[in-house]
Amino acid sequence: MWIPPLLVVPLIVYNIFGFGLFGGPGWGSPVVTLPMVSGATWSLTWGDLLVLLALVTLFLEVLKSTQTNVRSILDHMLSTVVFVIYLVEFLVVPAMATSLFFTCMAMSFIDVVAGFSVSIRAAGRDVNLN
Repeated sequence: MWIPPLLVVPLIVYNIFGFGLFGGPGWGSPVVTLPMVSGATWSLTWGDLLVLLALVTLFLEVLKSTQTNVRSILDHMLSTVVFVIYLVEFLVVPAMATSLFFTCMAMSFIDVVAGFSVSIRAAGRDVNLN
């Protein structure tokens, strides 16, 4: 079963809230605030949740890149398209010019590089020079 590039999910979530389609709280607004044993207070923000979502999808994308089949080529090309969308939005859309969006874009770039690197190494092992 083919699964599309998962890093499109944080892109869609950021676009929904970045363009204000659902209003919603700001990325710096706390979701949970917990007192710590040390006496400090730890807050988890909406932006932190988006980064966690992007990290989980990056992990799943790296796992997907270990497959070497015809679908993996399509997946790598689509991951590149997702990165290009991130890059274009970051450069031309004012609402996307944030560190949070840049971090998600960097994860998308890492996905592209890791996917091609893993595929090239796996293909190199498949080649027998004997």
